[in-house]
Amino acid sequence: MQNNTISFRVQPGGTLRGEARVPGDKSISHRSIMLGALAEGTTRVTGFLEAEDCLATMNAFRAMGVEIEGPENGRVCIQGVGLHGLRAPKDPLYLGNSGTSMRLLCGLLAGQHFDSVLTGDVSLSRRPMKRVTEPLRSMGAVVETTETGTAPLKIKAGGGLRGIRYDMPVASAQVKSCLLLAGLYGVGQTCVREPAPTRDHTERMLAGFSYPVDRKGDTVCIQPDGKLVACDIDVPSDISSAAFFMVGAAIAEGADVTLQHVGINPTRTGVLDILRLMDADIQVLNTREMGGEPVADIRIRSSRLRGVEIPEELVPLAIDEFPVLFVAAACAEGETRLTGAEELRVKESDRIQVMADGLRILGIDAQPTPDGMIVRGGKLSGGRINSHGDHRIAMAFSMAALRAGGSIEIEDCANVNTSFPGFVELARKMGLNITAICGEIL
Repeated sequence: MQNNTISFRVQPGGTLRGEARVPGDKSISHRSIMLGALAEGTTRVTGFLEAEDCLATMNAFRAMGVEIEGPENGRVCIQGVGLHGLRAPKDPLYLGNSGTSMRLLCGLLAGQHFDSVLTGDVSLSRRPMKRVTEPLRSMGAVVETTETGTAPLKIKAGGGLRGIRYDMPVASAQVKSCLLLAGLYGVGQTCVREPAPTRDHTERMLAGFSYPVDRKGDTVCIQPDGKLVACDIDVPSDISSAAFFMVGAAIAEGADVTLQHVGINPTRTGVLDILRLMDADIQVLNTREMGGEPVADIRIRSSRLRGVEIPEELVPLAIDEFPVLFVAAACAEGETRLTGAEELRVKESDRIQVMADGLRILGIDAQPTPDGMIVRGGKLSGGRINSHGDHRIAMAFSMAALRAGGSIEIEDCANVNTSFPGFVELARKMGLNITAICGEIL
C-alpha cells in the first residue's frame, strides 16, 4: 500500500443511536448537473452531494463552457447553455472513479458537434464500457475504446445519430440513461426496454425539466424534438449511503437510528424490502414528495435477523447495497442466498469475490457463486480487510465491527470520498468507534 492512502481502524462493539441526515443522492446529483447544463435558464440545486464522483461531473461541464457556481453547503447554481450550447473541451475529461459520469456522458457527448475523450482512474479504466458503446454505435455514434472495451473513450463528431429500439440484455440504469441522453440528439424516436425495473431518476428528472418522456410498462421512449427548461432541484439523502446505517442499526445491540429525508424512489428501495424479509425492525415515516422524488424518514432499531433467499426481482433495486447486505447476512441466523447479481462482479471491484474474501477473514462461511453468494450467519472475529479501493466495501466492513469480536482494519479507503464525504465523522457521532488513518500501512 502506498503512503498516501487512507485506512480505517474500527474497534469492536458499540451501538448506533440518534438522528442523522446522510449526504445527498449521488445519482440525482449527477443528473442535476447534466440536465441543468443542457437546460435553458438557471437551475438551482440544494442538497447536492459534494463528493468526488459528482464533482467530476461538474468539472467536466465546466470544461465544456458551462458556468456553475458552488457547491457551497450543498447549493449549486447552473447557468444552462441549452441542448446545443456545449463547447469542445481543450483537454480529455477526467472522471476519476465515476462510472456514472463516464457512461452517461458517453451518450450525451455522442451527439455533439465536437470530439471528446473520457478518461478515469485505474479502477474506472478497468470497468466494462461495451454495454454503452455497442448500442451507441448502432445509433451511428463513433466511439473508440481499448481492445478490451474499456476507457479511455474517444468520441468523434459523426454524421448524426439515429433513434433505435434497444432491448437491454441486463438491467442497468446507466445504460438506459446513456441511450436516453443520446436520444436527445438522434433522428427519430429512441426506445429502451429493460428486463427488470431499474432506477428511473433520468426519466423523472427529464420530466421535471419539462422534456416529454413516454413510459409504458418496461419501455421508455424519447423524441429529439423537446427542450429542457431550467427548474429547482432538492436532492434527497442517498438511500445507498443510508443503507450502511440501516444495517448497522439492525445488527448492533440496543441501536435506534432515524435517518432523515431519505429518497425512497420505488426503483431504489430493494434494500428496505430485503431487510424486512430478514425481519429487520424498520419504519418508514413522514412520507412526502420533493421535486418529483418520494422521500421519507427511516427509523431502524436493533433486531434479530434471519437468513433468507433474496428474490431475484429485488436484485436490480438493491444492486449498490449488497456489500452491506452481505454484512447483515453474516449477522443473521441461518443461510442467506443471493442469485442473479452478476453485475456485482464489474463494479468498482468484484464485489462478490472481495466481500466473500473479507467475510472469510472475519470467520464467516461465505461461498461466492458466478452470480451471487451463499452466506451462513455466524460469529464475526476481527481482522484485516483489503477494500480494493471500493468505497462500499470499506463502509460495509466498518459496520461489521459492531458485531465483531476484535478490531477490524480496512485498507485502501480513500475512495469513500467518492460517495460519502464525512462518513467517518458521522459514523463516530452515531456511536461507531472508527478512526481514519492517513498515510499509514496497517
